[in-house]
Amino acid sequence: MGATFSTDCAAATVPFPHFWELCVGSDHAPVALRADWQAQLLRCRDDLGFRYVRFHGILSDDMGTLVNQNDRLVYSFYNADTVFDFLVSAGMKPFVELSFMPLALSSGPDFVFRYKANVTPPRDYDQWGTLISKLVAHWVNRYGLEEVSTWFFEVWNEPNLKAFWTGTQADYFRLYEVTARAIKAISPELKVGGPATAANGWIADFISFCEAHGVPNDFISTHHYPTDAFGKPGDDTETQLAASRIGVLREQAAAVRGQAAGRPVYYTEWSTSSNSRDPLHDHPYAAAYAVKTILDMGDLVQGYSYWAFSDIFAENFFSSVPFHGGFGLMSIYGIPKPAYRAFEILHRLGGRMHPMQGAHETVSAWMVSGEDRSTVVITNLALPRHPIAAETVRIELENSPAWREAQVARIDAGHANATAAWQAMASPGYPTQAQVAELIAQSELLWTPQPVTSQDGTASLAVEVQPQSVTAIELLR
Repeated sequence: MGATFSTDCAAATVPFPHFWELCVGSDHAPVALRADWQAQLLRCRDDLGFRYVRFHGILSDDMGTLVNQNDRLVYSFYNADTVFDFLVSAGMKPFVELSFMPLALSSGPDFVFRYKANVTPPRDYDQWGTLISKLVAHWVNRYGLEEVSTWFFEVWNEPNLKAFWTGTQADYFRLYEVTARAIKAISPELKVGGPATAANGWIADFISFCEAHGVPNDFISTHHYPTDAFGKPGDDTETQLAASRIGVLREQAAAVRGQAAGRPVYYTEWSTSSNSRDPLHDHPYAAAYAVKTILDMGDLVQGYSYWAFSDIFAENFFSSVPFHGGFGLMSIYGIPKPAYRAFEILHRLGGRMHPMQGAHETVSAWMVSGEDRSTVVITNLALPRHPIAAETVRIELENSPAWREAQVARIDAGHANATAAWQAMASPGYPTQAQVAELIAQSELLWTPQPVTSQDGTASLAVEVQPQSVTAIELLR
């Protein structure tokens, strides 16, 4: 068994923008006030290249943005400013999700998550519009129009799910219209979009509404996960994934791209599953799934925000277990998971994609070039309960330039896998500082020399790839 892939290095390449680096997700706004959250975000900025961050709840009561004090509306933007001050000082930006409903404006007592985010429509849309006007105008005054015009304002989160919005679609469209007009009244240069839906929902209806009523709409945003609508109600995550398809996220993005009527498309949430306690998030499977999904996405989207960068995450109970299947690329202790290292490999890639020939049931290969190197990336991936085995992969590079050296890095069961190293320590619930340092060391990508043979202008290399793995081979000019 094995797989062979080939490319002509002299053939035309296509642009390969790093669209997944535009933004990364987080939990909700108050966690952004934590020093450990901020330290982890800076590491992600430096190692993985993320430029924006998105989180829930900038308007929720635990941020104090708008409260009712003795029957008087009191606006307080200090906590929000503290978060945004940090992002701007770090050379990053907010992808501003305008949620959830301040209790002072809420129309009911419906909440989501442990931190009790109110998910009802405003009882007074004019007061909601006033809140948006005051807040966004304040940010323009504080940071300058030139800066704030580079931000994105996204209205609400997943309004097509009753868990996040008790109103109707028409209620959400009204909320969006009031919000968009308030923002554009401050400056037409500010960017506003939606519908921020789950599972690629409401796109055509949303665009039709905006066009019919002349409502500003600068971009389309939505979410998807490979567990959406797969399996039966009550199925566990592994069963949902087993019923999914490897290429389903690309298929869905292509459909949204076709509906978007030329507008930029931003997926402001996606991950390898929608379960915040999915053990696969901590294992090499997530690394392989992320790499294949991103490298297959092509030019369908302008942003692809992974949910989320850290397990410092409090939607449910805050787990102290170092590896508990959380959404994060990093554990609460700042230990990079295999998926973190996958994004590190992606960040190292250049900006031109080569055409690659070859096919295999579980193995995929790509070649991406930059100014000083070309990188062959290989995944060996299957959904849970589907057959997969170690494979020998041969890469043929026709019309190959002369390579100075080559090096290979692996993410699999035995490489860059902090979860396995933690389990080998007998899974300490509260690791010591020395154990954390050891686990971080075990998570590192190890680059080793890779043999390359050349004959008659064709360079050849061969590697063995393990199940549920990522292999990167850098060819240096």
